Amino acid sequence: MEEKQGLFKRLKQGLTKTRDNIVSGIDSLFLGYDKLDEDFYEELEELLVMADVGVKATDAIIEKLKRDVKEQHIKEPSQCREYLIKNMQEQMAVEAEDYDFLKETSVVMVIGVNGVGKTTTVGKLASVLKNQGKKVLLASCDTFRAAAGEQLKEWANRAGVDVIGGAEGSDPASVLFDAVSAAKARHADVLLCDTAGRLHNKKNLMEELKKMQRIIEREFPDAKQENLIVLDGTTGQNALAQAREFSQAAPLTGIVLTKMDGTAKGGIAIAIQSELNIPVKFIGVGEKLEDLQYFDADTFIEALFARGEEKEAEC
Repeated sequence: MEEKQGLFKRLKQGLTKTRDNIVSGIDSLFLGYDKLDEDFYEELEELLVMADVGVKATDAIIEKLKRDVKEQHIKEPSQCREYLIKNMQEQMAVEAEDYDFLKETSVVMVIGVNGVGKTTTVGKLASVLKNQGKKVLLASCDTFRAAAGEQLKEWANRAGVDVIGGAEGSDPASVLFDAVSAAKARHADVLLCDTAGRLHNKKNLMEELKKMQRIIEREFPDAKQENLIVLDGTTGQNALAQAREFSQAAPLTGIVLTKMDGTAKGGIAIAIQSELNIPVKFIGVGEKLEDLQYFDADTFIEALFARGEEKEAEC
């Protein structure tokens, strides 16, 4: 219970900017209207879209809210709040089987554009999995960025795991090949692969990503393959464009949303899942190791809509 309260508190603090942007406007809307008419729904729609919840998710949330209002005979806008929260949670639900890759021997490719926090995510994820008793090995496949290998080694030391790397400028696919061989020889549970920051409009880098995919399929066919794309929560709708582009080079199986503590548009978490039908599996709300968390829709929306200390006590 204490651990859950700690996670909730960190998430609530991390979502402060998004809460101030989204929830304060929604609560003002509920208080400002005395009836549930089209003007009310149109303003709610505008608030959600402006918060980067996305058109598709917003339409689904409002249509469901209208059905709830009719079925439950709701008359007052203030009574809608709990139904809105429930509908947003449903839009973001992550199924238990989405984490099945952690129950098997797996190779996890961590991909994305420059500057989203891939190397940091790999290090934090290694720590999370190591603390769960997993034998974790890291692959330093970002051979282009200066000091990328050293940065990953530092994270590996903090997490207490080994890392396989190569010389700066070497072939990333070659490093991956060596890392896969090492993972098999050492009976690692999870091989986490840090990759170069690819600009999503650079065709040659996308081809390289496909080549790495083929190496995993050929050299480690028994491993569960997971492709996590790291997206910066502060970039809003641009994150959606990045995910769409990367999905053409690799079948994306999950999303890691970083820097959620620095954005006022955390609604992008809802938009991404709705638009792409790819689950958000991890979320980052700070710089510390423990600030990378498994994503839980109920906890996320509860933290987003939390009201003062009262909500913390409930959790």
